[in-house]
Amino acid sequence: MEVFKTHGAFSWSELLTTDPKKASEFYGKLFGWKIDVMPMPGGPAEAPPYYLIKTAKGGDDAIGGLMACPQQGMPPAWGVYVTVDNVDETVAQAKAMGAKVLMEIMEVPTVGRMATLQDPQGAVINVITYAEMPAA
Repeated sequence: MEVFKTHGAFSWSELLTTDPKKASEFYGKLFGWKIDVMPMPGGPAEAPPYYLIKTAKGGDDAIGGLMACPQQGMPPAWGVYVTVDNVDETVAQAKAMGAKVLMEIMEVPTVGRMATLQDPQGAVINVITYAEMPAA
């Protein structure tokens, strides 16, 4: 299954943390992850870096990421992303079903369109429609 193209598939995990460097060292040692530091996708040059997580034996395919919390005072937390065919339609449907939109739909160049939802019970989840990747 191609998780970046399959509607409803869990496709990405991401840690928002107060100290990405320390977190990358902790999880790298704990799980044997290889963590690459890169510029923030679609961000300005002065944006804090993004950390790509890869398994030690998994080759070059990233399985997740970590980054600094975007807002001061925000507690560190892991989040998951679910692939959807159309993020706009999914957000509209979720709202009609009683969900709250915590982060409005935003576009990240070369990554895709995403939003953060809170379901009627209070659980938070991210939805994303990935950008088309160029053919290899």
